[in-house]
Amino acid sequence: MLLKEIQDKLLPNLKKYFGYDSFKDQQQIIIESVLSKKDNLVIMPTGGGKSICFQLPALLFDGLTLVISPLIALMKDQVDGLNANGIAADFFNSSQENFERGAIFDKVANKEIKLLYVAPESLGLLADILTEEFISCIAIDEAHCISSWGHDFRPSYQQLGFLKQQLPNTPIIALTATADKATRKDILEQLNIPKATQFLSSFDRKNIELEVRPANDRISQIIKFINKKPNEAGIIYCLSRKSTEQLAAKLKQNGINAKSYHAGLNFLERTKTQENFIYDKVQVICATIAFGMGIDKSNVRWVIHYNMPKNIEGYYQEIGRCGRDDLKANAILFHSYSDVIQLRKFASGASNEDVQIAKLERMKQFSEATTCRRKILLSYFGELLATNCGNCDVCKNPPQFFNGTIIAQKALSVISRLNGTEATGTVIDVLRGAHNATILDKGYDTLKSHGIGHDISWRDWQQYLIQLINQGYCEIAFHKNNALRLTDFSKKVLFENEKVYLTTPVDYQEQVTIQKEKKVTNAKKDSLFERLRKLRHKISLEENIPAYLVFSDATLKEMEKARPMCEADLLEISGVGQRKLEVYGDEFIAEIVSFMGNKIKKTKKEDTHLVTYEFYNDGFSIDEIAEKRNLKSTTIFSHLAKLYTDGKDIDIYKFVTKDEIDKVRKAKSALENPPALKPYFDHFNGEIEYFKIRLALSIIEMEG
Repeated sequence: MLLKEIQDKLLPNLKKYFGYDSFKDQQQIIIESVLSKKDNLVIMPTGGGKSICFQLPALLFDGLTLVISPLIALMKDQVDGLNANGIAADFFNSSQENFERGAIFDKVANKEIKLLYVAPESLGLLADILTEEFISCIAIDEAHCISSWGHDFRPSYQQLGFLKQQLPNTPIIALTATADKATRKDILEQLNIPKATQFLSSFDRKNIELEVRPANDRISQIIKFINKKPNEAGIIYCLSRKSTEQLAAKLKQNGINAKSYHAGLNFLERTKTQENFIYDKVQVICATIAFGMGIDKSNVRWVIHYNMPKNIEGYYQEIGRCGRDDLKANAILFHSYSDVIQLRKFASGASNEDVQIAKLERMKQFSEATTCRRKILLSYFGELLATNCGNCDVCKNPPQFFNGTIIAQKALSVISRLNGTEATGTVIDVLRGAHNATILDKGYDTLKSHGIGHDISWRDWQQYLIQLINQGYCEIAFHKNNALRLTDFSKKVLFENEKVYLTTPVDYQEQVTIQKEKKVTNAKKDSLFERLRKLRHKISLEENIPAYLVFSDATLKEMEKARPMCEADLLEISGVGQRKLEVYGDEFIAEIVSFMGNKIKKTKKEDTHLVTYEFYNDGFSIDEIAEKRNLKSTTIFSHLAKLYTDGKDIDIYKFVTKDEIDKVRKAKSALENPPALKPYFDHFNGEIEYFKIRLALSIIEMEG
């Protein structure tokens, strides 16, 4: 297929099957490379549109595109999404009956399907069709699993190197969201595609707000956070199976629809939990990292790390499971030194212990940063951010430093008197003057420094000690029961009066009034988005597919803003393809028309300017409002003038300049305040339009 012929087919197919009018970032050049039968390695963030890079070419190839995916449980989700878009696809795995497998072989032979999903363990069962007669392309998803340098190595992926040997003329596209240089090199070597073209997209997910909090009273913080987002799905990652179950139970006790997910559950339980989350029947999943890989659920609005991840690759992959639709999303990480200690134990004795410890250290540095977190995150992947992101906790609330030399001297003095033998908890107990069993048994209550920090809370001491560790004034002896001990730098503070600057510990006790919460809830209930969301949910239950496969949140938001009331307008919405227009178009148009009709019916004729105000607030231009209301634009401007004098929030200077206002003000005086607009128009010889004169007079009236 010639390049020009390829290009002519790409955009029509993109719109018809996926509902998009244009490609994102590098998608088009990757697709053209695949269709030119080149091997490719694609590193693209979660939500960046990796799947289209092999799904769209599959439509244009004669034969089958074989997609290798790590988890059987996810394949149905992927296939349902393709079928919902009108693309013939299926999955193949060892749990299927012989007759089911036979039916799939028949579909492949008859060229009735374009994509077939399979786990690497099941490739041996496909021997009859693993030939270039049937296979046109091979896509290897979550390709980082092939490398022992990666964060989620799976031995079953290492067998995939035979594919290039067996099908030398078939293009391979390997895809993953995260892979550093060592991992990328290993992927290419393992797959026998050393000359593959590499595409490295930006790792910057601007829509995800990054936040790190101290792990104090985590459960209370999480409950408050979720209660402010009643209809939003989220994932909470925990280090242990036990933690997932305990946390899910706590959330349920507080009225939150939550489930736990971990590898210790049987296959049916895991599958059921995953399906309930995908189908919006469960709001929150408390999970180990066994959950989430490959899930395309686009309406996950937040991810919380209950514990610190073991490396930045894992953290980045996991937060990428929220905000896949490019709408606002939140990523919260709870950080504590107990997590660092636990993760060090996990790494101890591993064949690549040094690598794991080094990666853990980078993760710790990210968690403790006092500079833009996104800069740190992106720099890890070799991407530089010129300015601070403005969408992380450090940028939004820059830390306030104060002279904490006396606090530091007190802490370091206690560590010294304990001879570097006690962990953080005991150090704080001595500082605060505790008289518990440990303190009394060891005679620490007789130390001169016992109680010298009684005026500072336990929680605040914990934060100050973390800061002193971060600044190098003391360190954790991991090999000696995590005891705190002094460093060479501490002498400068204790004996040379070196100044130490600390930041005030952050209090996350958020105060939200009942009145405000009620307002937000009512606003959501009455919105067009909420009505469209309920319609989407109804359709998803009728068709037994996840709600986001009907339309994504981003598509519903665009419908809410544009309010299309005919098929042609609906087709202009991003995410609405030809098949979805045919299947769902009538119901969504009817819902929008009903909503708009009710709004207009509820408004008195004399309050018609308030209908204009609704459209103005929704971001429509003057011409668009005029067209939708079947009124002249001059009438719409008269509405804006009245709204402005009524005190509504109208950016009136978008339509009339200060120079024009000054001219009208002078004319008003010269013409002795005429009641009509025509004298002004004539005075300016028609050089200032009527609507501008009206707006200027409104401003002058407001100025008194």
